[in-house]
Amino acid sequence: MDFNLEESIGFTVYRTALKLRAEMARRLKSFDITPEQWSVLTRLAEADGLPQKQIAESTFKDQPTTGRIIDRLVEKGLVRREANPEDRRGFLVFLTEEGRRLRDKVVPVAARMNEDAGSLLSVEERKNLLALLRKVNANL
Repeated sequence: MDFNLEESIGFTVYRTALKLRAEMARRLKSFDITPEQWSVLTRLAEADGLPQKQIAESTFKDQPTTGRIIDRLVEKGLVRREANPEDRRGFLVFLTEEGRRLRDKVVPVAARMNEDAGSLLSVEERKNLLALLRKVNANL
């Protein structure tokens, strides 16, 4: 059986994801946050007061990694933890006002990143690309 790495969906998606992450990290550097921290801030902006487990699941990170990301965001004053009234062992994570302000400042940067990444695609190609990637994801 022959196999060409350049024709591999997984390899191509992985290589592209690495480039996207590196470029986003470069654009976020002046804000002193990482792409991973950005994804947590964004999830909390969508639904504030989430348990760590739900943040981990929705950002595709394991819980220990998510815990470290949250620790850094707490140190920076961007999020706060509060006891979870439904789970004495757990806590809920909330955006602080500073976190919300930073997130709002970064939204145009993230939107521009999306635009730049897809700048060679037509609107229809962009829709198709996202649909196809979602299909591959669902298939796995």
